[in-house]
Amino acid sequence: MLPVAQPGDDDAPRNDLSIDQGPQGALAADPPLHPTEDFLAELADHSARLESATPKEILAWAVERFAPRFSMATAFGPEGMTIIHMLSEVAPETPIFNLETGYQFKETLELRERVKDRYGIEVEFKYPVTTVEEYEAANNGPVYKTDPNRCCFARKLTVLHQAAKGLHAWASAIRRDQSPDRAKAPIVGWDKKFQLVKVSPLANWTKADVWKLILDNDIPYNPLHDQGYPSVGCWPCTRAVQLGEDERAGRWSGFQKTECGLHN
Repeated sequence: MLPVAQPGDDDAPRNDLSIDQGPQGALAADPPLHPTEDFLAELADHSARLESATPKEILAWAVERFAPRFSMATAFGPEGMTIIHMLSEVAPETPIFNLETGYQFKETLELRERVKDRYGIEVEFKYPVTTVEEYEAANNGPVYKTDPNRCCFARKLTVLHQAAKGLHAWASAIRRDQSPDRAKAPIVGWDKKFQLVKVSPLANWTKADVWKLILDNDIPYNPLHDQGYPSVGCWPCTRAVQLGEDERAGRWSGFQKTECGLHN
């Protein structure tokens, strides 16, 4: 987990926010959920049982178990688009949000409008407290060039912690075969970083499974995927991948970083 800047620290990032030290996620919900030994055992049992379930069945279980305090954060990747498609059939009222860092590709922002047109689902933007211009002015230029961890912390993680407050659970679009960091992700588990239940309905799926569903159902997707971008994040920290590279190799290229901090 990234370090939290404390007031008075000489090296604290300027204009970056620390994570609120109060109750997080499901601990701040009404009623709260606590990761007791019995509850974690219950989640493990559900996770084991759902290993053989379809993603849609997993989502239906999550909605039944946790709605209306069940949500989804999406970056509009192919995996996220398949989950949005499934939720439109299972529980279209499920709140879905996107972290609008101010650095997203225009193709990503346009995809939000295509989701609204296709499914009638309006994905909510969650914004940092500062605009890109304010953030860069306070930090003498783009932070992503020298310290992408700090940039992700300020413009994604602090926003996501706030968005997660009061939820009991959320859907994750990760697949186990995407990277070593994700290889052991359970179907259902306790998200220690955000203090709520994480449901990963696509954990057992492959990239081929995802794209088959997209193509068979004409699900909208980001046109950048057709231009060599299997994983799309913020434009300054995303490049096309080369033949034979890991599908997340285009994220934060040149840095010892493979995740923004949401899933690791």
